[in-house]
Amino acid sequence: MPQPQVDTILTRLLALHPKRIDLSLDRMWHVLDRLGHPEKNLPPVIHVGGTNGKGSTIAFMRAMLEAAGARVHAYTSPNLVRMNERFRLGRPDGGVLVSDAELVAALETCERANGEAPITVFEIETAAAFVLFADKPADVLLLEVGLGGRLDATNVVPQPLATVITPISLDHVDFLGDTVEKIAGEKAAIMRRGIPAVIGRQTEGPQSVLIRHAEEVGAALHVSGQDWMASEERGRLVYQDGQGLLDLPGPRLFGRHQIDNAGLAIAALRAAGFQLATGAYERGLVKVDWPARMQRLTAGTVVAQAPAGSEIWLDGGHNPDGGRITAAALADLEERVPRPVVLIVGMLASKDSEGFLRNFTGLARRLVAVPIASDKSQPAETIAQAARTIGIAADASTGVKAALAAIATLDLKPPPRILITGSLYLAGEVLAINGTVPN
Repeated sequence: MPQPQVDTILTRLLALHPKRIDLSLDRMWHVLDRLGHPEKNLPPVIHVGGTNGKGSTIAFMRAMLEAAGARVHAYTSPNLVRMNERFRLGRPDGGVLVSDAELVAALETCERANGEAPITVFEIETAAAFVLFADKPADVLLLEVGLGGRLDATNVVPQPLATVITPISLDHVDFLGDTVEKIAGEKAAIMRRGIPAVIGRQTEGPQSVLIRHAEEVGAALHVSGQDWMASEERGRLVYQDGQGLLDLPGPRLFGRHQIDNAGLAIAALRAAGFQLATGAYERGLVKVDWPARMQRLTAGTVVAQAPAGSEIWLDGGHNPDGGRITAAALADLEERVPRPVVLIVGMLASKDSEGFLRNFTGLARRLVAVPIASDKSQPAETIAQAARTIGIAADASTGVKAALAAIATLDLKPPPRILITGSLYLAGEVLAINGTVPN
């Protein structure tokens, strides 16, 4: 968890503008002006937006670039356990998370510059990221959009090397619109005239919106399935574009969707002008790490609390399309080695629990719902009732430890495959309890 000094600063900032989300660039421009515009002194930027797969795509790009010896800054959100996870500083031998002292200093610098003006916590964090990254040389900055694109705090960078749009689905409809086409319009706004716009696999509606916007602003399009392709063949990743074909190892991150994310990462790097040796792509694919995305936990406190012989998997998927992707990965596991599947699910109140859980019908033997340590948690009984409504047997519990104890009483044979899912906040809690803090 964040250190006390960071907590204190964030508490003060929250009092200035208590809304968790309030999309606008005005407050951002104000603090950046007071800071002397650090966004103009950043390393070259690859700007990544979309709904699902942003973090994984950035993780692949970072791993490949670092395998080639590049210094890579990265700004991602949300964090799982500590705020430091959002800020990765590039070094010749691989990046490191920002230290507590560096993070506190950057936040305090931004707080002083902002004064008593309203600002959201995410905006001050983004300003702090720009202060940190502008002060430290690197070959590239991988910059993840926080929410949407058009009015997101990151959408102040002047001329990125490339913009990247991962798959778009319904999420944050209160802020971005109630159709995937409206959401795509918000996310498309990170595109820039003359700058490569790399578009990952999309459904028809979002794809048409993204292509139309790119043509309107004059961005250089690189579209999945048209300008480049990535597929799995006999466990390997085959990537092809105008430069030729790459026959690469399957990615370390589990799930068919990671083939798409890895392909998007390669396409983005090439569009941005990075010509890496094949060996860098290979090493990046096998070394990449991105916690809480179909991550198997093999040791730690949570694993010790589980029924003997169980498999424990952790995934932060939290919207219907994320649930579809996670369920497909789980189905692949079932096809290889069948086990009874049990879900432990916690979700925020703003999320569509029934839409998320519907993906697991016919796959999950049982579900145990738990609350999240947040005042915006969906009640466990509400999640359990949503599961029962769509035909999944479900109970409510008080937390992950109690849920694991309840699963132990089911006497499943062979021991179950347990997936803890529904929220990145829940995933962070599990990693903290388990003693496997991201680094």
